[in-house]
Amino acid sequence: MKKIKLRGKELQRIGYTNHRAIALAINLVTKHCKRADKVEILELLEKINHNPEKYADEPVFGELAKMLTQKTTRPKKNKKIVWNKKVDFKIFGEDYIDPAAIDQMNTAMKLPISVKGALMADAHVGYGLPIGGVLATYNAVIPYGVGMDIGCRMCLSVFPMSPKRIKGEHNRIKNILLNETRFGLAEFKDLSEHEILERKEFNEIKFLKSLQSKFARQLGTSGHGNHFVDVGVVEFDEFAEEVNLQPGKYFAVLTHSGSRNFGAEVCKHYTNIAKQKLELSGEAASLAWLDLDSEEGQEYWAAMQLAGDYSHANHRIIHNRMAKAFGEKPLTIIENHHNFAWKEKLAEGEELIIHRKGATPASVGDVGIIPGTMASPAYIVRGKGNEASLQSASHGAGRLMSRNKAKATFTESELKKYLREQDVELMGGGTDESPQAYKDIREVMRYQKDLVNILGVFYPKIVRME
Repeated sequence: MKKIKLRGKELQRIGYTNHRAIALAINLVTKHCKRADKVEILELLEKINHNPEKYADEPVFGELAKMLTQKTTRPKKNKKIVWNKKVDFKIFGEDYIDPAAIDQMNTAMKLPISVKGALMADAHVGYGLPIGGVLATYNAVIPYGVGMDIGCRMCLSVFPMSPKRIKGEHNRIKNILLNETRFGLAEFKDLSEHEILERKEFNEIKFLKSLQSKFARQLGTSGHGNHFVDVGVVEFDEFAEEVNLQPGKYFAVLTHSGSRNFGAEVCKHYTNIAKQKLELSGEAASLAWLDLDSEEGQEYWAAMQLAGDYSHANHRIIHNRMAKAFGEKPLTIIENHHNFAWKEKLAEGEELIIHRKGATPASVGDVGIIPGTMASPAYIVRGKGNEASLQSASHGAGRLMSRNKAKATFTESELKKYLREQDVELMGGGTDESPQAYKDIREVMRYQKDLVNILGVFYPKIVRME
């Protein structure tokens, strides 16, 4: 007998309207009824929906019956969340991950909306969902499952220039980085027009209107922390044709940044709304979710899309300015989001919301970039579509220690000595971003050999950070 593939639409046809109940029913069937007769299961689920009190002690679906009973008998203002028994999830590189990050993921998998999950090898503790966490939900979005820096992005421009120019024009390149990039609170004074500034969401969603001024001022700029603009060498071998290049070494610019203050404010605003609607408290409060059928859920989804497009625009402005200063057009540009949520169909065919908080999309053919540190390689990769990882891969090396601990552990002189040994020059930055504060990117890549193929490798040479 084939495995049951139960879909939300089938449950809706037999009367299920609560999306959390639909997600729980799918979880229970997937876990306990893999080889059962689908028609019989649907008949039982229909009976449970119509008369849940009768099935409260049913060994498999009693939890679902209790959820449905509470839905009909409790007043809305005192609603009680019925949590899943933890849904199992795949961990890549478990021996390389802080147990506290695994505990965070365990909490996320108990949410009544959680269907599937995975934890990437670069995972570490975050706010709500851990960094490196991938979570699939049914028709619901978790703002802190996406993160504060919505649409944080990698972008690589490959130029028809000899990498030897990095040493030969070292000072000129440093001046270009200083003139054509802005970090933190610094802003451009010559950017006043861009199509992203005219987006309809600012008129349709009142809250976003209050953010429009700063949104415009920060256009084309990069954040602080681990955000960067690097000039370096990228090398492609036998897979060069997959990115429309010939094998060889190229001069390249690599950037990492996101949606600036805009994304952070969107995340905080809609998380507060979700907390109030669900009346959550404790460690799970930061995982508060919004049903996508709700007005607030639709608003957040639209704001998230705008933040992602804003991040894309910021990167393109940086790369266009750099290209103009170099007097060259790039041969190719490669880019990808992380910190985002996508509507995707996995192997079962049911559309789910895939949250990738610090994780790279890696479905079959997806091309993206997984960076290391200011002194280690970044990898250009193609996804393999691994279902166990929810078609995802890591988004970087991942931190071994917090910023404060790194500051207390490493000195400026130690950092400078290490960078000299790696033939990297740093403009800005600090010991909180010391390469030793991160995991070894080569080890991280080893743990995800079943998730991506490596197409090329970028080596940073001149790094600008805040």
